[in-house]
Amino acid sequence: MKAFLIILFFFSLTTNSFSQGEYVSSKEKETKMNDLPAVVIKSAGKDFSIYLPDRNPDENVRALQEKFISYNLGKDYEGYDTYLVVLESPQGSLSATYNHNGKLTSVVENYQNVQLPAKVIYSIYKDYPGWTIVKDKFLYTQKEGDIKKKEYNLKIVKDNDVRKIVVKPTGEIIQ
Repeated sequence: MKAFLIILFFFSLTTNSFSQGEYVSSKEKETKMNDLPAVVIKSAGKDFSIYLPDRNPDENVRALQEKFISYNLGKDYEGYDTYLVVLESPQGSLSATYNHNGKLTSVVENYQNVQLPAKVIYSIYKDYPGWTIVKDKFLYTQKEGDIKKKEYNLKIVKDNDVRKIVVKPTGEIIQ
């Protein structure tokens, strides 16, 4: 009787555990991961470091941000009041400042000739028909986990007329 109850108990556990699992393809997992908010929090002793990566459409920008997220500060900051980390790529740079406890205090990202978001392109060609974007810069700054500046500085040309404008990622033209 005891053996029968043990076998019955074992089969009830295995049946329930297999029935609860559901197969999810890797493509569906990617879609679900993209819907999550982009926040990275690292523990730095008693303090927390917060970094909000941008959801930029340019691969090079995302690659440099991912490299920064995976960067391990270790104990390099010890003995310094502030510690600067600079990551560079052919299109731009990311520089981050840490305090004496190893807490991330500020991040400045500066990129040139990046793939622009669709909203930015649409608003430029809507408000400036016939103009061509010839140069672009993306500036993204954070301090203590708050986004301070996130904008595209564009140079547009039509015939011999040149203008410099600033556009937010939402497509709002500032200048």
